[in-house]
Amino acid sequence: MKKTILSAALIIGIFNLVGCIRLEVATPDKPININMNVKIEHEINVKIDRQVEDLLKNNSAIF
Repeated sequence: MKKTILSAALIIGIFNLVGCIRLEVATPDKPININMNVKIEHEINVKIDRQVEDLLKNNSAIF
């Protein structure tokens, strides 16, 4: 009985030692580069009052 308990404790101890792995976090030597090609398309719709439209038609030299 003592041998069984001793064997089980020894096996559990070995598994615990194997399970303790060293984890190391190190910073990289080179900076991280992220290249992104982004295509942005937009459409702007402006609604102008009829009075403003008439004003722009009559005074086209303003712009």
